[in-house]
Amino acid sequence: MQVSFSERRRILKGANYLELTPLRLHKEEVSEENLVTVLIPKFQNRFVVRFIVPKLKSDVFKLKLDELGSAVWLSVDGKKTVDQIAKQLLKKFGEKIEPVNERLTRFLTGLYEQRLITFQEINKGD
Repeated sequence: MQVSFSERRRILKGANYLELTPLRLHKEEVSEENLVTVLIPKFQNRFVVRFIVPKLKSDVFKLKLDELGSAVWLSVDGKKTVDQIAKQLLKKFGEKIEPVNERLTRFLTGLYEQRLITFQEINKGD
């Protein structure tokens, strides 16, 4: 059973963001420079996927992430909490990423709102 938007929002509002565990919802391509391109399917409908997608040039939208975004995406593995990811990024990028907690939570919130990631704590009720 899928959780409604208002239910997801309620769960997140009551949680400490740094204790949440993000999960990727889409596949990605990683370049030689360690830059990530997230592959987002254009269609979800079974009929469209079966009959129309094969006729398209590409069946995915490509979202290219910069160096910091790519590092965050690759760190999201379903095992690390947001706090652990923040510490890892701080170790890797140092002053360049300060204030790390605010930047990371804002970025992850954007990914969540675009349905590119979810959080394990939301899926526990499924």
